[in-house]
Amino acid sequence: MAGPRSRTKTLTSEQIIEVATRICDEEDIEVLTIRRLASDLGVGAMTLYSYFRSKEEILDAIADHVMGNFRLPAAEQTSPAEVVRDLALAFLEMMREHPSMVRLFSTRVNTTPESMRGAFESVIARLREVGFTDGDAVRVYGLIVQYSLGFASYQAPRPWGRRDLPDAEELRRQRKHFYAALPRDGFPNMVELATELTALPSDEQFLFGLECLIDGVLRRAGTAGGAASAVS
Repeated sequence: MAGPRSRTKTLTSEQIIEVATRICDEEDIEVLTIRRLASDLGVGAMTLYSYFRSKEEILDAIADHVMGNFRLPAAEQTSPAEVVRDLALAFLEMMREHPSMVRLFSTRVNTTPESMRGAFESVIARLREVGFTDGDAVRVYGLIVQYSLGFASYQAPRPWGRRDLPDAEELRRQRKHFYAALPRDGFPNMVELATELTALPSDEQFLFGLECLIDGVLRRAGTAGGAASAVS
């Protein structure tokens, strides 16, 4: 009895959320229950209710935790194109590291000061620092988040696009074979372009779309260092 009581005394909300985040990222949001979380923490389920009233509160806290710890790229780049590129890649990396955020983003809104400072206030500040006007800074922020979120949600169930995964090459080979084996009379283009189709969920595709976005944004905003910088 002494062990669990001792751990309960030292338990913090931060520890609870860190473990809850791990469960969601490594397994699935549906796997997260109060009972499962309490078991991983080595405490009774009722103990958690003294910190959070429900699973929904815990999910809110996970979203706030991840967003609040967003890693803002170092302020080494000064051109608008480079800053937008770095920010989009940072958001994609955050969503890869915490795949649960793809679902959490679609079901809740962050409102805590920590989460808004981490991945909202600081990002808009960086965009304004490199020359985006007030309205454009907000709109570009939205494009960065929405594009990164959309691509992350598309790539997640298509792991053959992730070159950093150990089995990605084999998964790409299998997917290419799937496309190539389609009936040619019904899918002539997909059969012919089987190799190219396997690249749709790839990082190269993300960067292609990102460069198109950067080029269009800077042309529309008329920001210094526009299209030429975007494709440099």
